[in-house]
Amino acid sequence: MKLLFVVNPISGGVDKEPFLKEARAFCEKYGIDYHIFKTTGKNDEEELAKVIDSYGPDRVASCGGDGTTLFTAVNLLGRNIPMGIIPLGSANGMAAELKVPAKPVDALKDMVMSEVIEGLDLVLVNDQYYTLHIGDVGLNAQIVAGHAQSKSRGMAAYAKHFFSLVKDAPRFNATLILDGQEVQTSGLMYAFCNARKYGTGVPITFDGNPMDGKFELVVLEKVDVSSLVKAGLSAFDMKYFDHQVSTVYTISEAEVIFEEPQLLQLDGEVIGEFKHIKAKVIPQAVPLITHKDNEFVK
Repeated sequence: MKLLFVVNPISGGVDKEPFLKEARAFCEKYGIDYHIFKTTGKNDEEELAKVIDSYGPDRVASCGGDGTTLFTAVNLLGRNIPMGIIPLGSANGMAAELKVPAKPVDALKDMVMSEVIEGLDLVLVNDQYYTLHIGDVGLNAQIVAGHAQSKSRGMAAYAKHFFSLVKDAPRFNATLILDGQEVQTSGLMYAFCNARKYGTGVPITFDGNPMDGKFELVVLEKVDVSSLVKAGLSAFDMKYFDHQVSTVYTISEAEVIFEEPQLLQLDGEVIGEFKHIKAKVIPQAVPLITHKDNEFVK
């Protein structure tokens, strides 16, 4: 087996070297041929493509958070190379959804041993961007932008920005075109969901399934003390999830047209401001190495 590790050294402020030391020892013990690619922020897509072409891995391990998982998945499109996830970011939302072991070495063992490989959907946004987990416009995107500009990383910094913005979050109108049908709506946030929960563990929808060839457009219509308490509790038990604060549409294509340009984030990365957003699911875009404990496996 030839195993390629795609590593984001700075994701979540998590030091990757302890894991890489264990990974090297594991691979050497079991005779696994391996190569480590580290992102630098400069020409990463081009450099990774060169490594994949020259090294020819049998499997690829994405080592980081949701953004790293997305980066790896997008760069494997059309290659038919199975990908596994090693959770090493501040937000490991997709890894949690897919029941990837929280301990990185255990996740590595899973992806080396498992023969359960299932297609993972991607969502194409405005014909050039992708989301694997959750993208959104409005409240959360503003929080992500504030977090990105902060010198602090991790959940504590995210929480700080959350509480500073949530009390003054504005509603805004949008026209939705959902699988060809038009809907007029107003909300605090519009989320494009290929899964159910953010990296914090807080759910945004009960319906998300990253392997069903669909995605959810969630319009968050209300945030108050009661809904915040329920959101916090639902991170631990979905029975507390409050269905009354949002409207959920399960679709394969959507257009969202705003009156003014709005900030968009995708899997924790701020993309920019857009007045018109198109989203379309790419079913079974990437082969995912998983296991039968993953509830989305058929």
